[in-house]
Amino acid sequence: MRVIVLGAGVVGVSAAYALARRGAEVLVVDRREAPAMETSFANGGQISACHVTPWATPNTPHQLAKWFGHADAPLYLPFWKPDVDLWRWGLLFLSNTSATKSCRNLERALRVALHSRGVIKRWREELGLAYDHLERGILNFYRDPREFDAAIRANAAMNAHGLDRAAKTPDECVALEPALATVHPRLVGGIYSPSDESGDAFLFTQALAKKAEELGAVFRFDTPVAALEADNATLSAVRLENGERLTCDAAVVALGSFSGKLTRGVGFGLPIYPAKGYSITVSTAGHDGAPTVSLIDDENKMVFSRFGERLRAAGTAELNGWSDAIDQRRADVILNKTRALFPDASDYAEPNFWAGLRPSTPDSAPILGKTPVKGLWLDTGHGTLGWTMAAGSGDVIADAVLGLPTAIDMDGLGMDRFGR
Repeated sequence: MRVIVLGAGVVGVSAAYALARRGAEVLVVDRREAPAMETSFANGGQISACHVTPWATPNTPHQLAKWFGHADAPLYLPFWKPDVDLWRWGLLFLSNTSATKSCRNLERALRVALHSRGVIKRWREELGLAYDHLERGILNFYRDPREFDAAIRANAAMNAHGLDRAAKTPDECVALEPALATVHPRLVGGIYSPSDESGDAFLFTQALAKKAEELGAVFRFDTPVAALEADNATLSAVRLENGERLTCDAAVVALGSFSGKLTRGVGFGLPIYPAKGYSITVSTAGHDGAPTVSLIDDENKMVFSRFGERLRAAGTAELNGWSDAIDQRRADVILNKTRALFPDASDYAEPNFWAGLRPSTPDSAPILGKTPVKGLWLDTGHGTLGWTMAAGSGDVIADAVLGLPTAIDMDGLGMDRFGR
């Protein structure tokens, strides 16, 4: 079977590798010059099944009201903006804030994340992939008793679905990660996920792309896609901006935040809106104060991961259209909070700033599976968990495309859950 994968980020490359190892003839098309040059380039670096709590929860409306109008808030939504896509997405988002729907959405995302964590471990061992990975778990830490209590309740649901997590006292948090000593007096507790990991998604994606090529996959870079073509609700071709038409037996849309813009041409959109996130990367050379356990600061919605002699800090979400331009005010929030938390981790003299568009769905679960167009498949909408879910998503979408049984139940993961 000839399959075209649209997109060479961590999600698309994972799907391409999974298809190629099953014997498919794979072509990957991407507008950039190499794999992982956009959203996968400098993300938070966590393989975090523990981080699947949906954005839409019963507490979300209260948080949004608190953050509204603050440019430095963890979530920035300029609702004054005349953006029909944002308003439509926002209404679907608010419709998912009930406790029942939040629990359902958590299970769906966790189903994919747990499978993905196992797949990436297997691929790493089989292929000898090197990407500055650490297997020291992920620690969520809390200063606010109410936030910690809510996290404990959510943790019970995660444990029930198979995630290994345990609550920790402030002393236990600092024992796990001594770099948290700076905030020890204000800690109320933490939750530790020992089986989660960290690593550089950019290095992983580039290494996996080479392994896919060794299996026969072909990558075409600097190749923007113009449109999809369909006849009688069946995919007929992928048309490039240069006018070339690529035919195939199937195509997988893994274009992140831009997926819906492409599928509109064949009759349907997708409830995906870009959540722009920011990161900084600083050198830790000559400094001893950087964490080695990957961390999540729930109060500030920030994550921290160590890559050798580099520290990556990432966070915030800005729902403000499809531009990845850096708002220096928001980037500086990441820098200043990181420096305050880990003053001895770096001299912070030359931080590398980055921003990327994370393809977010209203229910925080990815969109995987078939579409109304025969031969066209979706592997998109992973939000902040693209790196966490990429390998597992690629594994199951490869089986689905090839007509094989999937390793996890696909119920509730398709686009039909949005009534389309």
